[in-house]
Amino acid sequence: MELLEILEENIKNTTLIYCVFASSIKKEEAYKKITVKPIISKESVIYQIEKFTDKQVFHENLDIEFIVDRLVTLSKSYKNANIFTVDADYQLLVNKKGNMKIIKGKATKKQEIKYHNNIKQYIIEENKPCDFLIELGVMNKDGKVLSKYYDKFKQINKFLEIVDDVVSKTDLKEDYKIIDFGCGKAYLTFALYYYFYKIKKVNVSIVGLDLKTDVIEFCNNVARKLQYNHLKFENGDIKDYNTNLNIDLVVTLHACDNATDAALVKAITWNTDLILSVPCCQHEFYNKINNLNLEPMLKHGLIKERLSSLVTDSLRGLFLEAKGYKVQMVEFVDMEHTPKNILIRAVKTKINEKAKIDYEKFKSFYNLENIFIENYYNSQINEKIN
Repeated sequence: MELLEILEENIKNTTLIYCVFASSIKKEEAYKKITVKPIISKESVIYQIEKFTDKQVFHENLDIEFIVDRLVTLSKSYKNANIFTVDADYQLLVNKKGNMKIIKGKATKKQEIKYHNNIKQYIIEENKPCDFLIELGVMNKDGKVLSKYYDKFKQINKFLEIVDDVVSKTDLKEDYKIIDFGCGKAYLTFALYYYFYKIKKVNVSIVGLDLKTDVIEFCNNVARKLQYNHLKFENGDIKDYNTNLNIDLVVTLHACDNATDAALVKAITWNTDLILSVPCCQHEFYNKINNLNLEPMLKHGLIKERLSSLVTDSLRGLFLEAKGYKVQMVEFVDMEHTPKNILIRAVKTKINEKAKIDYEKFKSFYNLENIFIENYYNSQINEKIN
């Protein structure tokens, strides 16, 4: 077997136990020996690299998607290496010309990590082909997640975990309807369809809305190719979108500034059962917040920007509660925008009178007036009445 094949097979099957590299080819190499072993970190497998000098040991942790490339690189830098796996031991010998000889022997070490109980179990599994992820270039045809898309893969699963946490506690009706406002490239829109239709076995219907015509055309072509027959994408603005259907879930991920508020209002006026919203670039309150006690914060532009963002989302949460939703703020990772974002998860319950009072007090404290979400909500209610 070739080295790459040995490494990929044992990483994939979680049968790699330990590696050691010694006798550097380059005399100036600082590390006399390097060892690599899998460890459990936050319910996932990562690889701990220990690098030994004459007097010190340095540590580095590497995610699973990068470890094969690192091991191949190390094998070319050291004359001797040993790879210990569950099924066999391998000794690597590299001569002066860089040619490698691999000697296979009986397994001499036992696996200490109990992977089955400790590895993070994703809703969409690794190393198992998933049609929409393959079509969108996240996976290859064998189900291997491509390195540059691993963050996207984890983001998709994190999002589905948030959805699953809510819908698994309810009885889903047969014809479940979803609208994704500002769907963009629609990784998560396709993920929702896959989750409901193929995992939960629910006849879901989903509409993805976005302003970019070329993106909508691309997404519709992918949906047709995958035969996702009840997933369609439309070009349009959130404020202009209307429907007579009973919408069960409204998703709005990074709808910019007041577009998030418009999406929330649409969901509220439709009596939508579940809302998932990741706001983006909240600008409305930046020049509206006015409180002399906060001047030490407001005089710094960077802090003022962050404060206005938090105030905006806090007000949105209170507004949703006042309209009959139970609200949670959940951390949501999205590497395409900012390292960490807040996801607003709102579940329809009943009108909260205390939240109405808190909402008014909150506005008063920050001296906020002429608020978009209020004005837009009132205009939508008036349209319904008329």
